[in-house]
Formats: sequence, structure tokens, C-alpha cells
Amino acid sequence: MEIADYIVAEDRELVDRVLRGDDTAFEYLFNRYRDAIHRLFVQRLGGSNDADDLLQETFIKVYINLHRYSRDYTFGQWVYTIARNTFIDFIRRRQDDLSIDDRFSFSAPASSAPTPEESVINLQQRTQIEHYLERLAPRYRQLIVMRFFDEYSYEEIAAKLSLPLGTVKTQIHRAREQMCRLIAEGEKN
Repeated sequence: MEIADYIVAEDRELVDRVLRGDDTAFEYLFNRYRDAIHRLFVQRLGGSNDADDLLQETFIKVYINLHRYSRDYTFGQWVYTIARNTFIDFIRRRQDDLSIDDRFSFSAPASSAPTPEESVINLQQRTQIEHYLERLAPRYRQLIVMRFFDEYSYEEIAAKLSLPLGTVKTQIHRAREQMCRLIAEGEKN
């Protein structure tokens, strides 16, 4: 499989490839979700160095349990659930290591609000994505927004747009390819 094929492949296709022994496909899945999950841990921990360890632990669990992934959920939802549970387990272990006095003393929870730097980066990323979306044909833009921002399933998109399922899949694939081309061209400039 060519690199471009991995880049535009849907999560479920990559999952199938991993289950058939394609470790490169897992690398691409990891790269798609790494930053978002890492940011989640950093926000919840208030900038702790434990975020890297939790990220690694999360994706080890993802890899080991990939055969349990249910297509009833988006892959991102499934990974987020594993990350959330990994975080909860980490907090419980940390609580178990504390003395009784420390365990029941009041301390302010870590802020989940993004730092000023994270806010600027998020705004820049959002602006960049919106720029590329504006350059897509309107029907492709609508499909990208429905699939990846609103997280509709293919079936839901087909029903809402009164289109055959195969047409929706083909057009989303084409929209992703066009978006990838726009991004690649933008990085060259």
C-alpha cells in the first residue's frame, strides 16, 4: 500500500489492515489520534510529565484490544473511551499511593481549560482547516463536515442527503483525497 493510500484510508479500513498484520496501518492510526489524546492527558493532569506514559499505555491497550473494536462507534470514540479509562485507572493508582491524610486533604483540581498557547494553536489549526474546507466543492465540504466534524455514520449521511450508501462512501473518499491534496500543496508553499 502506498503512503498516500494510508493517509486517505478510513479508520475502519486501517483497523482491518492492522488485524491482518499490517503494522504500518497502526502507525497511521496512532498518528491520527496521538496529539488529541496527548492534549487530553496534559489538560487533565495540568501539564504533568505523566501524559507521555498515559499516551503510550492507551495505545498499547488499543493495539492489544483492536479485535474488540465495535463498528457501532467511530474509531475516535473508541480510542477516547480507552484513554478516559486509562486516565481513571491512573488517578485511582495515584490515590492508592497517597497516605490517608493526603487522600482526604482538599486540593484544587487541575484546570481543564487550555493554556493560552494551546488556545492559539487550536485557533490556528481550526483556521487552517476552515481555509482548506472553503476550497472544496460545496458537496465535498458538506460531506467532510458531516462525517468528520459532526461524526455522522455513512448510513446517517446517506439517509439525510437521500443518496445511495455507495455514492456517499465514494464521494467522501474523493473529498478526503481532495482535502489531502490541498493540504499537501499548502505545505509545499
